[in-house]
Amino acid sequence: MLTIVQAALEAGFLYAPIALALFLSFSILNIADMTTDGAFVLGSAVSAMMCLAGHPILALPAGMAASAAAGFITAFLQTKLAVPSILAGIVTNIGLYSINLMVMGKSNQSLFQTDTIYTMAKDAGFAGSWYELAVTAIIVLALCALLVLFLGTRLGLSIRATGDNADMVRASSINPNFTITVGLCVANAMTGLSGAMVAQYSTFADVNSGTGMVVLALAALVIGETLIGKGSMTRRVLGVVAGSIIYRFIYAAALRFNVPADYMKLVSAVIVGVAIAAPAVKRWAAFQMQKRRALAGRRGE
Repeated sequence: MLTIVQAALEAGFLYAPIALALFLSFSILNIADMTTDGAFVLGSAVSAMMCLAGHPILALPAGMAASAAAGFITAFLQTKLAVPSILAGIVTNIGLYSINLMVMGKSNQSLFQTDTIYTMAKDAGFAGSWYELAVTAIIVLALCALLVLFLGTRLGLSIRATGDNADMVRASSINPNFTITVGLCVANAMTGLSGAMVAQYSTFADVNSGTGMVVLALAALVIGETLIGKGSMTRRVLGVVAGSIIYRFIYAAALRFNVPADYMKLVSAVIVGVAIAAPAVKRWAAFQMQKRRALAGRRGE
């Protein structure tokens, strides 16, 4: 049981940066960024090649920088060439498949017996048998702190305002194209960080590893916002991380009940569907409760 909890926590933290990326692009900027799948693989591919070159620590910022460049392409298509946001992300995502193949030189790259941030922590005796969780949690919590601080800066507030009302931002002499570009670059950088960590954690990078990441991250985002609710920016950011962990616990529970491997995609689809539908169900339940109270009040009169 302890092993399952540990694995779920590790997976939750590993994929939390993707949910944070969607939080920034989808919840804050109000943009459906479809670059996620390709940006995740790009971060993974760059990280793997950097590890093979003997630089596992630098592999993380390198993966983030590469994925941020992918976000810049999506933003350029959207802001300068007037391509709709969804199509801009899809176009970039399609192009990234070939880019990722070029980065790795083949469809997958093994990091077996290669130094990673996790093997370094293990060799140093850091956190005992929980070293993988400890390293990942420290990185993700540091990312959360930086994201909260960034969104509280003048630029961060401009990005938040752009998502609320781009016309108002433009009237305030702030270029919304710039804020959108920065927002998408930062969001995809976080996605690249997740890919970079996953590659080092799983000791391999695969060109197809990013398939469906945007949907799973959206589920984690919705779970976090539904259960934790909205409040301060710190609460919202931590809620997204909690949503990612909760999603992985649900997934682990399905494995615990010996669900056949062939059905796991169906299980994932059900989890995603329930998570996305949860806010609507919650509003419906609240409406029904108010309706019953109103009827009860009328009968009492």
